[in-house]
Amino acid sequence: MICFASICPHPPIIIPTIGGSELPKVKKTIEAMRKLAGVFAAAKPETVIIVSPHGPVQTDKMTITISENLSGNFGQFGDFETQMNFKNDPVLTKEIKKSAQIAGIPVDLIDLPQLDHGALVPLCFLTKNYPQVKLTPIAFSFLDYQTHFKFGQILSKLLATSDKRFAIIASGDLSHRVTPDAPAGFSPRGKEFDEKLVELLKTGNVQGILNLDKDLIEEAGECGLRSIIILLGVLDGCQLSNANCQLLSYEAPFGVGYLVAKYSL
Repeated sequence: MICFASICPHPPIIIPTIGGSELPKVKKTIEAMRKLAGVFAAAKPETVIIVSPHGPVQTDKMTITISENLSGNFGQFGDFETQMNFKNDPVLTKEIKKSAQIAGIPVDLIDLPQLDHGALVPLCFLTKNYPQVKLTPIAFSFLDYQTHFKFGQILSKLLATSDKRFAIIASGDLSHRVTPDAPAGFSPRGKEFDEKLVELLKTGNVQGILNLDKDLIEEAGECGLRSIIILLGVLDGCQLSNANCQLLSYEAPFGVGYLVAKYSL
């Protein structure tokens, strides 16, 4: 069963050992992630499935990491002390691949023990006081959005047949072009995209998300939409309401939209 579902941003700057003097600028996001961590611990998941834009993304297939031991750190961001380690759920990874391929969705299993920051940042908060979970990392593809939604539906049906408790996390930042000082350059459509997506999530309008204007998406320079669509497919496949989205925070202090949201299951 699925006991926890959320959308999480992944800026390393929200990690206290990295953010330093910039932490007050991301106060809303940090407080929301700490609140979400309490919900996560209370849900008591046994395995976490996390979809990250910064994993081993392939153009024409979903990618699932099958390495038995998973680990990562924030050395590239100046934190050489924090180290995170997890055990994978190898049986689950193989079952996901089998179910997806039966449905005609290509999936590749790879051995890549090193976790990317798209997974590490949310997990640093969520598993801090609940570290005993297994982890199954998934990287989305560049196949169409409907395929990602279908992949989520397939994933949910598989999880529903198990007595184990699963958490599903969609890791991703929204537009990278919200303000003039944004890292990807400014576009007035960056803010438009974020506001539109947040409203569609709050109202549970899945079709509105699947049919978002392609030019708007391109102009926004986002990295989390496909992660979110997989999550929405998971909720749909479990016949759970996509309207049960609770927005915990949104801010864009550095020109990148950071959204924290949870679903009532």
